[in-house]
Amino acid sequence: MTRTRVRATVLLASMMGACGCTVGPNYKRPKVDTPAVYRGLTPEEAAKGETKSFAEEKWWDVFQDEQLKELIKTALQQNYDLRRAGTRILEAQASLGITRANQFPTISADASALNQRTARQKSFPAVETNTNRVGLDFNWEVDFWGKFRRATEAARANLAATEWGQREIVTELVANVASAYFTLRALDLQLEITRRTLTSRQDSLRLTQILVKGGSTSLLDVRQAEQLVFTAGSVIPSLEQQIDQQENFISILLGNNPAPVPRGRSLTDQPHRPTVPAGLPSALLERRPDIQQAEQQLIAANAQIGVARSQYFPQISLTANAGYQSSALTSLFTGPAGAWTFGSTLAQPIFTGGRLRSNVRLAEAQQQEAVLFYQETIQGAFRSVSDQLVAYRKTQEFRVQQQFLVNSAQDATRLSRMRYSGGVTSYLEVLTNDTNYFSAELNLVQAQLNELLALVQLYRALGGGWEP
Repeated sequence: MTRTRVRATVLLASMMGACGCTVGPNYKRPKVDTPAVYRGLTPEEAAKGETKSFAEEKWWDVFQDEQLKELIKTALQQNYDLRRAGTRILEAQASLGITRANQFPTISADASALNQRTARQKSFPAVETNTNRVGLDFNWEVDFWGKFRRATEAARANLAATEWGQREIVTELVANVASAYFTLRALDLQLEITRRTLTSRQDSLRLTQILVKGGSTSLLDVRQAEQLVFTAGSVIPSLEQQIDQQENFISILLGNNPAPVPRGRSLTDQPHRPTVPAGLPSALLERRPDIQQAEQQLIAANAQIGVARSQYFPQISLTANAGYQSSALTSLFTGPAGAWTFGSTLAQPIFTGGRLRSNVRLAEAQQQEAVLFYQETIQGAFRSVSDQLVAYRKTQEFRVQQQFLVNSAQDATRLSRMRYSGGVTSYLEVLTNDTNYFSAELNLVQAQLNELLALVQLYRALGGGWEP
């Protein structure tokens, strides 16, 4: 009868916990003003209405340079920020386990043996006593109002937010490595152009010196030719410094000590399409890791309102203890040695000085802050995509015009050298046109780099790069 009574009580308590209500609001995604198409698309692109996004492509398909692929693979394995994000996921998983455990009863076992002897007194002999005990303790706070279930819901959402945070770091890391590698290849190309220009100018200087010795020109032309040589020569140390520092930066992204970085394709050989499909803005809400992370944080804040409101209601706790107690070990597990207790408590807050009400208001304010942050994150994502769509198209247009400028400056330099050799003009004309040509070549490299960087940032803005 005793066992039946205990079982029935536990079963009744379990039913109370299962059938209890869950206070607090259930989560509903806030309304978001989503545009039909991205601002920044050309009318032709907007008319196509392509649903597939450039971000759906794997990063190893977007970046065709084999050496760049190896660098990204290494970074995804060794980067410290990404590894720390992995440990934060483990922390969130452990926190979820701790929070979820509060929904269940705790059962513990204990055993004790006490042997005690009192000293002999004048009128009393010495007394020796033995007490042996083995028992089980049962404690359970019944989650009748859903306090622990709401807390578990919040912890689960925090875990999901942490996982999306790791994916955001992956997206950022892929983009950073690609951008740093393209920047390095641009510096390499600028250094190559500068060294070629220096060699050409040195040859021109030697020719001018020969002409001076022959009396065909003046010393002023030599000094002007020297200016061209010294200008190109002064650029080389600066570029070499930037290359070494850029290699150090890439090494740190890879989780390595500063070291040289192997190269693959040149900057001008990096394949990239002239236009990329952006997809639908509504799909961005499901794809961008930062938006998903913000929504999971909102879900957690929403669940915390239920946790705060549950404090208004009574807390129901069940306790039980069963075991054996005897003065002799030989009779410890006999029938008469058995003992048990069972009880329950109910605690209802009556006066807390406004603490419970303030806790609810705090949770509600934090939830409203999370809503605003979620909506702000979405608008920021739309702006980022639009900015990069415009940037990619305009950098292409700028690069085309810069190429025309290089071609024109190159021909002007050729003609000015011919005119100088024919004695038609002074060396000042050669100096001016050669300087313009050198500057135009370096600017063209920067334009080519900006076009690739805009592509990388567009891929990131659309939420590409995190999928394994």
